[in-house]
Amino acid sequence: MMTPFTTLCSTAVPLLRDNVDTDTIIPSREMKSTGRNGLADGLFAPWRYTDVAARVPDPDFPLNQPKAQTGQILLGGANFGCGSSREHAVWALAEYGIRCIIAESFAPIFRANCIRNGLLPITLDRSVVNSFGWQTLDVSLFAQTVTAAGIVHEFAIEDEPQLMLLEGLDAIALTLKSLPEISVWTTNDRARRPWVYTGSPA
Repeated sequence: MMTPFTTLCSTAVPLLRDNVDTDTIIPSREMKSTGRNGLADGLFAPWRYTDVAARVPDPDFPLNQPKAQTGQILLGGANFGCGSSREHAVWALAEYGIRCIIAESFAPIFRANCIRNGLLPITLDRSVVNSFGWQTLDVSLFAQTVTAAGIVHEFAIEDEPQLMLLEGLDAIALTLKSLPEISVWTTNDRARRPWVYTGSPA
């Protein structure tokens, strides 16, 4: 089970660039294992460090600024998460502490990976996203709203992704919610087509 996402109050860190690809989010050279851990240090390595090998921080990069240290919301431009389908990009963001990304648009596979790993991707108009920079935002997944300086902005999310995030479900856990129905179907199908189950456990 992942940590459920219900509400979040956090500083919004602006990374207002278009076409931020997954190789920039976590370069392949920063992927030392197939696991989910140990990736945060390499997050945005080409932009975050002036000397990547020595890990010298670039003070101008948004995530390196003092007011970003507790930020769990990242702001992006259009087509955020484009490029390869590597799930490590979302793992790196999550390990770093990002819980929500608000952007003009997302690459479809990256958006799906966010949902499967407990990150809330929110799509809003560019002008609205740009206005959020360094503000404290209140995000409610249940109400599907982002509140900034007393102004409420509504966002859309499909029912299944909303359920997965609210309950902290990955794809397997979501399937297991239907286990009673699956068991009934299997029992009925076994009665209808017993030859399919020859040699399988009863």
